[in-house]
Amino acid sequence: MILIRNLRLETGEAHEALKAKAAKKLRIPEARITDWRLVKKSLDARKKDDLHYVCAVAAEISGKLRIRDKDVSDYTPPVYEIPTVKAAVRPVVVGFGPAGMFAALVLAKAGARPIVLERGQDALTRLKAVEAFRAGGALDAENNVQFGEGGAGTFSDGKLNTGTHDPRLRWVLEQFAAHGAPESVRYDAKPHIGTDILVDVVQNLRREIVSLGGEVRFGAKLTGLRVENGRLRGAEINGTEVLPCEQLILAIGHSARDSFEMLHRLGLAMEPKPFSMGVRIEHKQSAVDLAQYGRERGGLPAADYSLNVHLPDGTSAYTFCMCPGGEVFAAASEPGGVVTNGMSYSRRDGENANAALLVTLHTEDFPGEGVLAGMYWQRELEQKAFRLGGGNYHAPAQRVGDFLAGVSGTGAGAVQPSYRPGVQWCDLHELYPRRITDVLEQAIPALGKKLRGFDDPDAVLTAPETRSSSPVRILRDQALCSAIIGLYPCGEGAGYAGGISSAAVDGVRCAEAVLRQWPVAGE
Repeated sequence: MILIRNLRLETGEAHEALKAKAAKKLRIPEARITDWRLVKKSLDARKKDDLHYVCAVAAEISGKLRIRDKDVSDYTPPVYEIPTVKAAVRPVVVGFGPAGMFAALVLAKAGARPIVLERGQDALTRLKAVEAFRAGGALDAENNVQFGEGGAGTFSDGKLNTGTHDPRLRWVLEQFAAHGAPESVRYDAKPHIGTDILVDVVQNLRREIVSLGGEVRFGAKLTGLRVENGRLRGAEINGTEVLPCEQLILAIGHSARDSFEMLHRLGLAMEPKPFSMGVRIEHKQSAVDLAQYGRERGGLPAADYSLNVHLPDGTSAYTFCMCPGGEVFAAASEPGGVVTNGMSYSRRDGENANAALLVTLHTEDFPGEGVLAGMYWQRELEQKAFRLGGGNYHAPAQRVGDFLAGVSGTGAGAVQPSYRPGVQWCDLHELYPRRITDVLEQAIPALGKKLRGFDDPDAVLTAPETRSSSPVRILRDQALCSAIIGLYPCGEGAGYAGGISSAAVDGVRCAEAVLRQWPVAGE
């Protein structure tokens, strides 16, 4: 196959036009292209009067071809092969977010018949609980935005773009597409799925794991480990059952605080990890479109952004998990605490855009000491936000103009907050220490110079955004194993990923590490 890069596609052109464009670049008749597929598509919006897509196409060509263009090269489609193994004891996967799900998928495809333990519930049961909470109902501490089938990523924008260049990423994207995600995740430079579709995708992935001999147990929380002479021998479930196991992939997610405490009591080697905290900033999506495209978007996708600033005093801030046409989401998982996150549906057609606006924090910034100091700081701020919000899971909020002026919030302006069950207008300086508010005060005007309207006085700040990543890292060696032989810390909760795709890739890597413990079938 041949890879043809830098093909220009106008915003109104169909993908089918790429075949002729590829033939023209190759200087051959179009009929010589016997098969082709789109492998990359990105929107070039650098010039507002020249918006267009830049594409790459893989094509099969009949006859010999003389390559005479720097944008043309030979192409070998990546192939990911999973060996079939003879597993002595069924491996266990704890957590059914992206990391645990893809670890279990690889193990199941290898014939290892994994057992998955997930403390939350299946996607549909979970969806009902989340919607009830957002409507003002009670918080279910074991079945919420953080815990349950699909993990925290299920209630997000469903972004699949990542900074990792791991070759396993292509296979991960192919699996998402094969299980119900849009075909565009195979080629979009910024692929996304959306919560409404992700709910179905994660169920389809689970069904395949089960069809291959795997087992998924919901409402099954890891409460302890059985270790003999430094080797894993069993997993305690719900404080009552001990499941024998010799290999366990620990993909508990960044919010399993009771699990972190249990592992710390066991003496498992871990360390505090830097992370970021801040707010969700919310604008009109039409304003973001205008800033990025120079006009109304029309048939273009809802515009996004990714911004960062390094300030003169050495501090920094950045935007993260930007959700075009989305909502600020209630993401609490502990009683008496408020947490925010961002979510978009697949169409990204909501009135507002939101993003996390985060301050980079280091372990020396943590007010306490010890391995879990960052985690306890998160909890302290979430509980403080709960009280500021009125004690009913309403989130503290403030207009940007009021925040920069140091005036307590009195209500919304042109931007109506999307957070449910509701917001309580206040002064966010009462929530966060100056280490965070001082940076936000400097960062918002600075980012307004990078994206017009970012510092709009009517933009809404909703807090707190505390769970951008795990506050700890569970140490593992080059074989991805912890100090307990047979225990493999994995994914975002263990401190080795930062989003759906990177967590899924780490799950694949940990599954490979487990598979290396057994002989390949037939050998």
